Amino acid sequence: MDGLKHMNIPEMFGSMVFNENVMKERLPKDIYKALKKTIDESRALDPAVANVVANAMKDWAVSKGATHYTHWFQPMTGITAEKHDSFISPTEGGNVIMEFSGKELIKGEPDASSFPSGGIRSTFEARGYTAWDPTSYAFIKDGTLCIPTAFCSYSGEILDKKTPLLRSMDAISKQALRILRLFGNKDAKRVNTTVGPEQEYFLVDKQYYDERPDLQYTGRTLFGAMPPKGQEMEDHYFGTIKPRVSAYMKELDEELWKLGILAKTKHNEVAPAQHELAPIFTTTNIATDHNQLTMEMMKKVAGRHGLVCLLHEKPFDGVNGSGKHNNWSVSTDTGENLLEPGSSPRENAQFLLFLAAVIKAVDEYQDLLRISVANAGNDHRLGANEAPPAIVSMYVGDELEAVLKAIETGAVYKDRVKEKMEIGVCALPPIPKDTSDRNRTSPFAFTGNKFEFRMLGSSFSIACTNIMINTAVAEELRQFADELEDAADFNDALNALIKRVIKDHKRIIFNGNGYDDSWVKEAEKRGLMNLKSTPDAMPHYTDAKNIELFKRHDIYTEAELNSREEILLEEYYKTINIEALTMADMARKQIIPAVISYTKELADAAMAKKALGIQADLVEVSIIEKLSALNASLAAKLDKLEQALKEAAGKEGAQDLANYYHDVVFAAMNELRVPADELEMLTAEKYWPFPTYGKLLYGV
Repeated sequence: MDGLKHMNIPEMFGSMVFNENVMKERLPKDIYKALKKTIDESRALDPAVANVVANAMKDWAVSKGATHYTHWFQPMTGITAEKHDSFISPTEGGNVIMEFSGKELIKGEPDASSFPSGGIRSTFEARGYTAWDPTSYAFIKDGTLCIPTAFCSYSGEILDKKTPLLRSMDAISKQALRILRLFGNKDAKRVNTTVGPEQEYFLVDKQYYDERPDLQYTGRTLFGAMPPKGQEMEDHYFGTIKPRVSAYMKELDEELWKLGILAKTKHNEVAPAQHELAPIFTTTNIATDHNQLTMEMMKKVAGRHGLVCLLHEKPFDGVNGSGKHNNWSVSTDTGENLLEPGSSPRENAQFLLFLAAVIKAVDEYQDLLRISVANAGNDHRLGANEAPPAIVSMYVGDELEAVLKAIETGAVYKDRVKEKMEIGVCALPPIPKDTSDRNRTSPFAFTGNKFEFRMLGSSFSIACTNIMINTAVAEELRQFADELEDAADFNDALNALIKRVIKDHKRIIFNGNGYDDSWVKEAEKRGLMNLKSTPDAMPHYTDAKNIELFKRHDIYTEAELNSREEILLEEYYKTINIEALTMADMARKQIIPAVISYTKELADAAMAKKALGIQADLVEVSIIEKLSALNASLAAKLDKLEQALKEAAGKEGAQDLANYYHDVVFAAMNELRVPADELEMLTAEKYWPFPTYGKLLYGV
């Protein structure tokens, strides 16, 4: 062990973050208190305080080697954006000093013209503003001080994902506090949603990646035959981590820890070359920022190890795709988890009321949850054997389901001590955390004291999903509070309310196998939505009930909702268009010529035998015939795809284009792939123009 540097993880953790420890050390006490109050109570920051904070932030950043600052924001592209400005300011004599003002900290003005707006503003309307989010700590990345910010247009329209997320957090806090007051809780001042997003990803060798145009342009393989071995032996899951991957994971942990990201768990996933990283729970907006940084660092660190990190939802056909499990919970600022069943009458009744709010929210807004995970990549994954179906349902476990059934029917619920349950009157029997097995097929599963929403794709920002969950649950809590605050008898009203909600919304609860074909029929019978594709789901974004929901809680205006629907539809058909063009290019310029070359070699060999008076081998002739037939089929299907792309030019409107690309272009792409993958199996390896699945999946 001599020569190995000792790693002091507590000292490393958050070393690149302007966190509370740094604030206490570098800010005057009164300034620190004022800033802390701003953060805790979501108040506006006094300009005088901002100037002091900005100067301290600049001095700290410079001491860490930073020369620039940027307002780091999350536009509707799904990734982050940043414009860098240096700290330098000119002085007399041609010199410079390092300056950073409170005004520069609080507000920035990037050009907003080239970010997605969904028609909410014209291209020539270029002005946009960024505003500091003091609830998320500033950090240093690549020698630049990054200041997490919200992003809006000159006229105030939301152009990012952070702003509505913060609003949704305020909405659920406001309504949850109303409920807590009814249960006598006067101490809690805020209710926070917390998230721990598990992140799945693939690692491939950069050399092979560089030889695959499809991976470079689209993030997934558009062609590729399965190797002799896939994931059927189930030996990769939780298996020994390869040294090269382990070295990558070690450096990734260190980079994330420096940024204050609570990277906790790492392991091999089910598919070959697939892995997972999971963090510890933290407040939702910080968890969202951290997950964006995690995805960025995954890609950046991979390059240092000669690897490429793939975050596409389905980079390889025939093996599991990559998801992101959004573990969501809700707690008070005093540390009480409101989804913890508890053991006292008050705790149990309170838990059941919050559980009822989530059940009602998921049932009434199942379309919004499906929309929050809709894109072209995730359409490949949802419904396959590694992901939940496209039908939204809830899993609560056998024991909790029995409790809910007893409430609905008024029957006696019997546990180990056979107590009768009466909400708010007698003690509800304790509900242990782990009363049944985990259901990996459920989209929205209760796992003890949180819900695990498993439909997100690997590349997704978790902001959209949590905006939907927070806002929907806030709406149900609002309705509950309105009813209970006016009740003559709180216990009677509470009992009746929970019973009614369970009866009206029990259809959303399903503890069975979500992969079974019978569930599709059962879900239809229950009246649940089966929005199989992004074009199917997206029109529901602006259903009247959803517009009313977001307007009531000041999350989005109707115009902002329409813009988001437009942006997501455009992203969908543009993604498929890029994939189709890439496929066509690879087929015409690489696959067809490669097969012709190999066919010529076989034909030359047969002719050489004939010239020597040797009978041509029937195997050679047979292969030539198969190759020629498949290559002709490939060319015909390529012509069909290219014609479909030409006809797309005549379509207008985002929804019509999305429908067309799904029904016509994507179908033609699937047809083209079939002969191409068969040709790969017949063509000699030295002629095939791309690294195979075998190399990609087993080459690290």
